[in-house]
Amino acid sequence: MVAQKGKDLLLKIDFDGLGNFVTVAGLRSRRLAFNSETVDVTDADSAGRWRELLAGSGVQRASASGSGIFKDAQSDAAIRSRFFSAEIVDWQLAIPGFGLVEGPFQITALEYAGSHDGEVTFEIGLESAGAISFAAAP
Repeated sequence: MVAQKGKDLLLKIDFDGLGNFVTVAGLRSRRLAFNSETVDVTDADSAGRWRELLAGSGVQRASASGSGIFKDAQSDAAIRSRFFSAEIVDWQLAIPGFGLVEGPFQITALEYAGSHDGEVTFEIGLESAGAISFAAAP
């Protein structure tokens, strides 16, 4: 992936539950992580006592976090209401030059900050709550 402007990473939410994704923010700094737990099946007969893992098992998850500025007051309200209701909705993270990550996430952290001579910023944390898809950028 080549260098990209942070503002080019877009956070989109399914506003109506019908797959109509709307951009709510551009993220300045961000982190996207995919993790997979392993299932250890090592036993006394394992060759050389080396650890053995069971293929195709374990729990996979994705987490995303970032900071930025809300696009508008409606975007702020939509995210805030979903946080306080602990709602799980479909999200998209559009990463230029990399691809599109989509699936159900729950907001696990929402923080606001600002200075007297600047705009209000937010930080958000999302954790996957189901199957996540990835489509590579063309």
